[in-house]
Amino acid sequence: MKAPLSWIREFVDVEASAEEIGAMMGLRGLPLESLEPHGDDVVMDFEVTANRPDCMSIRGIAREIATAYQLPLATAKAVALQTNGKLPITIEEPELCTRYVGAVATVTVGPSPKWMQDRLTMCGVRPISNIVDITNYVMLELGQPMHAFDLDKMRQGKIIVRRAKRGETMTTLDGKKRTLTEDMLVIADAGKAEDIGGVMGGAASEITSATTRVAFEAANFTSSHIRSTSKKLGLKTEASSRFERGADRTAPPVAMARAIQLLEEIGAGTFTGDATDIYPRPYQPKTMRLDRARITGLLGMEVPDNEVEKILKSLGFEIAQAPSPTSQAPAAWEIVAPPWRVDMHRMVDLIEEVGRHYGYEHLPATFPGVEQAPPPSDPRIARDRRARTALLAMGFSESITLAFIEAKAAEPFLNGNAPVTIANPLSELFAVMRPSLLPGIIDALSHNRRHGRADVRLFEIGTRFSPNGETRGAGFAWTGLASLDHWSGARRPADFFDVKGVIEQLAAAYQVTPSFADVSALYLVAGRAASLVVNGQAIGTFGQLVPEIAEARQWPRVDEVYVGEIDLDALSAASRAETLRAAALPRYPSVVRDVSILVNDSLSAETVRGTIRSAAQPSRDASARQALELIDIREFDRYQGKGIPDGKVSLSFRLTFQSPERTLTDDEVQAAMQQIITALTRDLEAVQR
Repeated sequence: MKAPLSWIREFVDVEASAEEIGAMMGLRGLPLESLEPHGDDVVMDFEVTANRPDCMSIRGIAREIATAYQLPLATAKAVALQTNGKLPITIEEPELCTRYVGAVATVTVGPSPKWMQDRLTMCGVRPISNIVDITNYVMLELGQPMHAFDLDKMRQGKIIVRRAKRGETMTTLDGKKRTLTEDMLVIADAGKAEDIGGVMGGAASEITSATTRVAFEAANFTSSHIRSTSKKLGLKTEASSRFERGADRTAPPVAMARAIQLLEEIGAGTFTGDATDIYPRPYQPKTMRLDRARITGLLGMEVPDNEVEKILKSLGFEIAQAPSPTSQAPAAWEIVAPPWRVDMHRMVDLIEEVGRHYGYEHLPATFPGVEQAPPPSDPRIARDRRARTALLAMGFSESITLAFIEAKAAEPFLNGNAPVTIANPLSELFAVMRPSLLPGIIDALSHNRRHGRADVRLFEIGTRFSPNGETRGAGFAWTGLASLDHWSGARRPADFFDVKGVIEQLAAAYQVTPSFADVSALYLVAGRAASLVVNGQAIGTFGQLVPEIAEARQWPRVDEVYVGEIDLDALSAASRAETLRAAALPRYPSVVRDVSILVNDSLSAETVRGTIRSAAQPSRDASARQALELIDIREFDRYQGKGIPDGKVSLSFRLTFQSPERTLTDDEVQAAMQQIITALTRDLEAVQR
């Protein structure tokens, strides 16, 4: 809100400079955004919050300055408005228009005086004519928007406040033809709409140089309705910005009297005496209780009773001592809020007024007491940090994407569940809550690829949403080379086994022994997809992204994308230890044996590894358990072709044995190998090569 210092001084006799006033008001909750010299005057631009419509006027700001400097506020300049009800006004929607005041004047349209034009210009309002300038001047001075109609252009001289008719149109003062809806309020004559109530007037009844009779309007409209109309029309005006914050219901007749006073003061016309005030919903003052002890408890400082009363009276509140059942009861007041303070609802609102004008600089400088140890941190923070550290160490970069996504992007990841939809989405791009982290990561990956990044690894840790509730997960995507480009020429694109390694490293970070199983997922390529299984439960899925899904997110088909996602809640629950522990390096050498077998090509390598692992388990005898351990199984060759029967595949595994107690003998290792081969032959019908 721009306010010339000279105009403020007409309401409060403050001698401080604009800089000093700005510094003071900044401490009182009305910060100064800028100062702009204007000849011998200076314009102060205050930042007014949405809950303080009373400060959208010169008088409102002057009231705050008067309270801060403990000075009296000048009384209103206008006399009371006399009405006779001869201007025909009808309010059909009293719940939307709570008061309407109209007055008739004969006028001579011309330019307004220079002093008025200068003040309007300093406040950012363009001077138009003496009649229009009066309405804008009153709005800036008192905070009550006004409008002037050419009364001779109003059919039958009537003013009707009603809802717009279906398909009704009107051309506003900015020259644009606007189509209105039935939920919008208009000011109409006997035939059609002439004004969008509380937003902007119509061109049909605009004041021109030929105008000789005007009907001034000062009304009060429901704030939520003005906000809705302004948003639907995309039309923000000085009037709508005041009405949508909440306006003083008692202000229209005061503003009208001030407008008539200015009209005659500048010689622009004469009030005919015809004025009407329709007031279907009179203002009911609100009374609140203010407890003295509550002030001290909330602010943390003592405020003398006389200061409390002085501050509130200066701001326009009415104060009376509240009845007390006993003389020992804490002091209390009954406070009646002024009609322009629409932000006053509870006792804490009153205490805020006392605190900011008494001065927060009076708060005592004390250290907070420490009565008990701080609560422990959320264990989920450490859990997420462990996954984040592991993924960063593997060369991934963290991304943060929106939890709201497009419905089509969510479809492949729903896993048979219904999407969690947004009741009032900003657009179709934010229609549902993400069922998986992967849609957002894929979009981020595509964005990087379109901007020249061929090798990208991204991950995100966040919340997924389903009708059954929320779960925490870690998702990642990988495209491009498996390792950094190097002068040696070794180049290999990332593949399924690289993302499998990522899953294995995440499981290792939580000290979980993973196993893998085939999986069918709509977003993964068949045959290049698997699930992470822990304790018999599938807690993650990974594999190659279906190219059509990648293309739908503007991804070039030439590049393969591999993705994975793990349920962190389930992974953490399966973790064997809350913290990682160091182990001593083995003291005794390991023994490596290779074995090649023929098996059905329908068997998965995981099934074969599981059989080997089970066969190599030590017996229940304690001495045997210490004798030998199979510490690693690694598949190093897979072959189908010449020399291999149809439906068969040759698999070669490298097995590593070791004992924590001593060096193994060849006989011990050979016995273990024979036990493994026997199990493979018996359970999988394998043939050793």
